[in-house]
Amino acid sequence: MEDEEVIEAKENRNNKEYFTKLVKEKPLLIEWASEEIRGDKEVMLEAVKVNGGALEFSSEKLKDDKDIVLAAVKTSGWTGCYASERLKDDKDVILEAVKNDGQILYYASERLRDDKDVVMAAVKSKPVIIKYASLRLRKDKDIALEAVKTAKANAVDYQTGVLLKAVTGFISDELKDDPDIKSILEEDKKE
Repeated sequence: MEDEEVIEAKENRNNKEYFTKLVKEKPLLIEWASEEIRGDKEVMLEAVKVNGGALEFSSEKLKDDKDIVLAAVKTSGWTGCYASERLKDDKDVILEAVKNDGQILYYASERLRDDKDVVMAAVKSKPVIIKYASLRLRKDKDIALEAVKTAKANAVDYQTGVLLKAVTGFISDELKDDPDIKSILEEDKKE
């Protein structure tokens, strides 16, 4: 049996005024709106500002609208996965997304996986995401140091070794022997 809110949303699927009000409280119910309403920039902007996940239900045209996608990733970085290919190659969009959820680096263009600012922000959010950085940036000491430091700082005690092992599995062998990185890794062994 369907939820009453869903039934009501379906009954009002062509009513822009209804959805304009509804998305301010229950933005994911936009799923049941007509294609025309899901393609309305004003309605969708309100929805993604409340919950970025509403981007999933927007029109393809709006998934290629920078204002809409930026608003979505500011509330929920992971929603960058719904962005158009063009916007997955837009540094402003992906940088904002990875600040909130480093995992979105997985969906970024190859060019942005090789952008030091983007990858640095991603590993600050989720250090193991270094695995999706370009090979060049996996050899970058600043990126590797940040990933190792963040992994160590963010891991729960029993997870520290596992997370550090995962992160170091994706950095270059030369960097594993770097004195600064070695000192961080060896701190665990001393404790």
